[in-house]
Amino acid sequence: MLTFRSMSALDHVDLELLAALSADPRATVVALAEKLGLSRNTVQARMTRLERSGVFLSFERSISTIALGFPIEAFISATVRQADLPRITEQLLRIPEIVQAHGLSGQVDLLVRVACRDTQHLFETDARILAIEGVERTETSLVMGEVIRHRVVPLLELAREDQR
Repeated sequence: MLTFRSMSALDHVDLELLAALSADPRATVVALAEKLGLSRNTVQARMTRLERSGVFLSFERSISTIALGFPIEAFISATVRQADLPRITEQLLRIPEIVQAHGLSGQVDLLVRVACRDTQHLFETDARILAIEGVERTETSLVMGEVIRHRVVPLLELAREDQR
């Protein structure tokens, strides 16, 4: 996992490369080199370094849960016994409806994002999470719509401004 301390600072070329990739995620190394005025080898070396340092979170395509037949999304907040968290996490990984989970500080310990076929399926998924030993309480919030998609371009712009 990438941490602030484990990575060297991104320079202006790295940030320009990341901005170009954000604008065109399918861009080839040759196209990126052309766009940035760099050699193909330079772009390839930087891409390899960025990948090894954990800058890229995933190379998998984002696939619509709706297209897969799971139009209901919800966030399930879970309160758990902290000592059981590693085992709980292993059991959560076995629930295919869970598409993402985060550990939190504060009153809620986990925020679990799920995708389900319908409300009955959501009810059953929540029950499976609650049935895990060590999960003390859950609270479900139905997703009504996404108002801001996952984004990093504004952060890239801030980082590029910091470089100037």
